[in-house]
Amino acid sequence: MDEWQAAIEQQIAREKALTRARDDLSAERRRLPMVRIDKDYSFEGPTGTLSLADLFDGRRQLIVYHFMFAPGWKAGCDGCSWVVDAMTHPAHLNARDTSIVLISRAPLEKLQKYQARMQWQHPVWYSSMASDFNHDMGATVADPDDPTRTSERHGVSVFLRDGDDIYRTYFNGARGVEYLGSMWTYLDLTPYGRQETWEVSPAGWPQTEPYVWNRRHDEYGTEPAF
Repeated sequence: MDEWQAAIEQQIAREKALTRARDDLSAERRRLPMVRIDKDYSFEGPTGTLSLADLFDGRRQLIVYHFMFAPGWKAGCDGCSWVVDAMTHPAHLNARDTSIVLISRAPLEKLQKYQARMQWQHPVWYSSMASDFNHDMGATVADPDDPTRTSERHGVSVFLRDGDDIYRTYFNGARGVEYLGSMWTYLDLTPYGRQETWEVSPAGWPQTEPYVWNRRHDEYGTEPAF
């Protein structure tokens, strides 16, 4: 028991150091330069054709998961499906002024059919088939040996809306998406972060005390039930 306790304490000390290092990385992420999006994009979704600004759904931050699903595929990427299986209820992100959506190049009909098969209720899934969004975001890339052929890449992009201006603030792919899976890890990707007072953020960033804002996903706008 003494040997186990000593090993556990040593392990936890290392894990706490990693947590603090991750907090430092998140603080640096909140200070990254941003790129303004000057191009118009259109997306097909359950309510019709929408713009990139529409995908924010009135909020200031938008997380886009680039789900690999090419127009000719019969099913969506299995790895991307793992990511969506682990996604949290969007109400918690919404409470922090953040929306999250899926975007793929496949036509909407295919996306909705696959979504029903997977029994996903959220997030909303949009088709970018009619625009260059996937290409411009690096989610669809041309074969260097044959420009007529393309391949799909998974990843996550984050956007910030300031009035009518939209900025891309972050992107990661490959094993970078293994970090996703809870509302905390998603919020850490955004320029505003978790928006709690313990975070080292730029002056003027929205913040509240921790543990006072979060609710059950059907209780936002009300007092929490205990």
